[in-house]
Amino acid sequence: MAQQLTTRATAKADGARGTTPLGANLIGGRSVPGEGPLTRNLFNPADATELVAAVREASPAQVDEACAAAAAAVPVWRATPPTDRARVLFRFRELLEANFDDLARSIVRENGKLLSEARGSLRRGIDVVEFACGIPSLLMGRTLPDISRDVDSYTVLEPVGVVVGIPPFNFPAMIPLWMMPLAVACGNAFVLKPAEKAPLTGTRLAELFQEAGLPDGVVSVAQGGKEVSERLIANPHVQAVSFVGSSAVAAAVYRAAAVHGKRVQALGGAKNYLIVLPDADLPRSMPALIGACFGCAGQRCLAGSALVAVGDRPRQDAVVETFVSAARALKPGDGLDEAATLGPVINQEHRQRVLNAIERGGREGARVALDGRGLSVHDRPDGCFVGATVFDEVAPEMFLAREEIFGPVVSVLRARDLDEAITLANRSRYGNSVSLFTRSGAAARAFRARIQAGMLGVNLGVPAPMAFFSFGGWKESFFGDLNAHGPDAVAFYTRKKVVTERWFGAEVPREGWV
Repeated sequence: MAQQLTTRATAKADGARGTTPLGANLIGGRSVPGEGPLTRNLFNPADATELVAAVREASPAQVDEACAAAAAAVPVWRATPPTDRARVLFRFRELLEANFDDLARSIVRENGKLLSEARGSLRRGIDVVEFACGIPSLLMGRTLPDISRDVDSYTVLEPVGVVVGIPPFNFPAMIPLWMMPLAVACGNAFVLKPAEKAPLTGTRLAELFQEAGLPDGVVSVAQGGKEVSERLIANPHVQAVSFVGSSAVAAAVYRAAAVHGKRVQALGGAKNYLIVLPDADLPRSMPALIGACFGCAGQRCLAGSALVAVGDRPRQDAVVETFVSAARALKPGDGLDEAATLGPVINQEHRQRVLNAIERGGREGARVALDGRGLSVHDRPDGCFVGATVFDEVAPEMFLAREEIFGPVVSVLRARDLDEAITLANRSRYGNSVSLFTRSGAAARAFRARIQAGMLGVNLGVPAPMAFFSFGGWKESFFGDLNAHGPDAVAFYTRKKVVTERWFGAEVPREGWV
C-alpha cells in the first residue's frame, strides 16, 4: 500500500511541478494558482528591488475546497497503520536531506536569514520529522488489567481530524515542520496557511511531503493573509489550529478558535531576558549573548532583547562595554555572503517599525550605546538592514523593556543582585524564555525555581528545546494547554479514548490463574 501511495503521489507532483507559479496552493493533491482578490509581491529582504515572487492568495472557495479535500482524506489516512505512516515520514526526511541546500537558499531569499541560520533552522525542523518517525511508539496507549474483578481498562489515541497550521514569517521551514509532520503522523490531514510574507519554502515542504507518498488531500496549502486564516479557523471540517506569531494575534486566534469549538495552541511573542551575574565567564558567554540578541536579525521568539548586567557599577560596565564592542563587530550583509554576520529584517515596512522603536527609546530617555540607524550595506543599498543597536540605562517601565521589537535592538538594564534581576524579568507580561549566565550552581537553582517563564537557559543564550521535548512559554507568550512538538504535540494532535471492558466467560477462577 505504501509503495502505491508513493508512486501515485510522486507522479502527480512531478507532472504538476513547473506548470504553476511559485507559491501556488496545494488542494486535493494538485498545485493550483490562487484565485483570490489579492496578489502579494515578495521582495528579497537583502535587496528590496528584487522581486522574488508574486503570490496570489486562495479564494474563499479554494479555502473551503482545501478543507473539504482534507476531510475526505482523513478516513483512509487514519486507517493507515502507524508503521506505514512512519515509512512516509522516513521518505519525507530523505527528500528534505536531498533538497537541503535548495531549501536553505529558499529561506535566505524570502526571509533574509544568513545561510548558516537558514541551515540551522532547517536542521531543527528535520529533527521534528525524525521524532515523528517514531510514531508507532508515540501512539502507544496505557493498559491496566483487572482494575476490578474481571474488568480491564486501556487508552487509545486517535487523530482529531483536520488540523490547520498557521506559522510566522521568521522561520519559513522550521515552524511548519514543528506542526505538519506530527499532525500527519498522528493520522490527521493538515492544511498549511504559510506566512504571507514568506510563503515559498513552506509550500515546497508540503510538495515534498506529497512526493513522499501521502494520499491526495492529507496535506494541503492555502495561501493568503488574515482573511484566509479566519476562514480556515471557522471552517466546520477543521478540528484543531496550531498558530505561531505575535501575542496580539495569538490571543485573537485563541478566541476565534474557541468560539468555533476548535482545539487550539497559539504561541505568541516574547521579551526574553538574559541575566549576566558577576561570576559569569564573560569571554565564553559573549558569543552566546551576541547570537541570542542579533541572530536572525532579532526576528525570533527566543531572541534575547533585554540584557541584565548584575553587580556593582564596575562589573555592570564591564559587561556592557564587552557586549557593545562585540555587537559593533557584526558585519551586515546578504545572507548568501559568507562574511556577513547580521542579515536584514523581513521587509521595508518592518524595518521602519524597528526604526520607530529605536526613536521612541531615545525619546523616553534611554542612552544609545550603539546606534544601528542609517546603516548602508555598500553592495546592497536597497536592503532592509538595521544595524545592531544597544540601549543602556533602560528603566523597567520604558517601552524598550516592555515590548517586543522583533529586530536587532537590545535593552540593557542594571541590577544589584540576582533577586533584583529575577524581579525585573518576572515583571514582563511575557514568559517565553529567560537565560542566566553564571558559575554558581546555587544561583542557577534559585533562578530555575523563581523565574516565571516556560523555557530557561543556563549559560545558553537560546534555550530552544529539542524535538523530543515540548516548546512553549508562559503568560502572554502562549495561549492554550498543549505546547509545540515533543510529547505535548502528540497529545494535541490526538484524542484519547478510555476503554473499560469485561468479557463474559473469561472470568478469573476463584483460585486464580495457574
